[in-house]
Amino acid sequence: MVIHRVQVCPSKTPLPKTEQLAWKIAEVANAAPPADAEVTEMVINRIIDNAGVALAAIKRAPVANARSQALAHPRPGGATLFGIPSDRRFEAEWAAWANGVAVRELDMHDTFLAADYSHPGDNIPPLLAVAQQCGGTGVQLLCAIAVAYEIQINLVRAVCLHQYKKDHIAHLGPSVAAGVGALLQLDTETIYQAVQQAVHVSFTTRQSRKGEISSWKAYAPAHAGKLAIEAVDRAMRGEKSPSPIYEGEDSVIAWMLGGPGAAYEVPLPAPGAPCRAILDSYTKEHSAEYQAQAWIDLAFRLRGRIPDLSRIREIVIHTSHHTHAVIGTGSGDPQKLDPDASRETLDHSLMYIFAAALRTGFWHHVKSYATELAHDPALVALWQKICTEEDLEWTRRYHAADPREKALGGRVVITFTDGSRLTDEIAVANAHPLGARPFARPGYLRKFRTLTEHLLLPLEAERFLEAAQCLAELPAAELGALNLALPPEKLSCATRDNRGIF
Repeated sequence: MVIHRVQVCPSKTPLPKTEQLAWKIAEVANAAPPADAEVTEMVINRIIDNAGVALAAIKRAPVANARSQALAHPRPGGATLFGIPSDRRFEAEWAAWANGVAVRELDMHDTFLAADYSHPGDNIPPLLAVAQQCGGTGVQLLCAIAVAYEIQINLVRAVCLHQYKKDHIAHLGPSVAAGVGALLQLDTETIYQAVQQAVHVSFTTRQSRKGEISSWKAYAPAHAGKLAIEAVDRAMRGEKSPSPIYEGEDSVIAWMLGGPGAAYEVPLPAPGAPCRAILDSYTKEHSAEYQAQAWIDLAFRLRGRIPDLSRIREIVIHTSHHTHAVIGTGSGDPQKLDPDASRETLDHSLMYIFAAALRTGFWHHVKSYATELAHDPALVALWQKICTEEDLEWTRRYHAADPREKALGGRVVITFTDGSRLTDEIAVANAHPLGARPFARPGYLRKFRTLTEHLLLPLEAERFLEAAQCLAELPAAELGALNLALPPEKLSCATRDNRGIF
């Protein structure tokens, strides 16, 4: 890996473009080699994972609305939409939009956490859509996805957006642009311009994940992917972009991140070196914010040791700063303790998640967020007894570079009404690569079948799984096989409606 020091450069001493971070990103995309066997295996896993969580959310209103918008933009030879037969095609940027919302809606696909947060699987819908429309092969798509994961994950390692209340999609825009550049085998100059444009339009605030969280949480990554496709299109037509986008006196580091005196050290592979960062990411077994995954597993483990939950007086979760501040009581969000909160808010409430897992002994993408459960008096009583506290050791481990030491969980102290205490801890979720039951291909297949068993016809499910697992062998014009069609009665909003402008 090459470490690139990135800081603001005064306009009076222009920074050569070849020294700019956007150029370094473009060089990686332009010279990326084919994905190796291990990376290929993981890309296939994530394509399967994305499809399963997308179909599980296919009837939810935000997904149906995004699909309705995409249906207004048909294009022969374009891209496919989840749920719609593959012989119907749509503009790539709108397919990326609708499919991106579907993938993101349940908060159940992959994650990478470091200096900031990310769901790098958000790169796949826009890359697949462009590949379908532009006649890409399976090998080209594999390379593009590996590049996009590489760029986003390494930006996340180095640049904290949350500290400055910027949403994590600011690292997704450039990764999609780089991935599309690799897919289409564009020159470095064109990718450089596209990356800069994608960065410029992708910076938004974290209000989308604060307080009463709305459906925009699912729309935001899809929006970044759509904007990145459009940025590449403009760059391919010769249009230039704000430059230097990271280092400029009035650009993102100076005014949206650490300020004129800030410096970041961003690791990237040398041009031509393998892109393997996808192997450092991890998927979710449970439909909830990733930093809650381990706590669900710990709650299940503790249930047998607590025969009477009503005897609990207090639960204190000692965890990292990020977990405490984002999904814990350190966020200062009263909505995270409100039974009337939205599903999006509840899946960002560690207090609710731990209480519900402890109370029910299961986690389900629908049942665990049901209104009747959130209003269950016994659950509400337990929920209100939970608080989080930052523990400096768990914060240190959260940021540890050594994967064997990195921890995304913490320690819980349960105090009972008689004054006795129960203490336990967990470092990573069971499904994490270093967890008790790491996910491999059988886990991804099991998750896919569980999420789609009441939606897909068996033949369609197996056809898709066979195509996905043969991705490297798919020729140009056959990437439509990575779509999944539902029986008409299983799909709401399968035709364009007239509620909006499109």
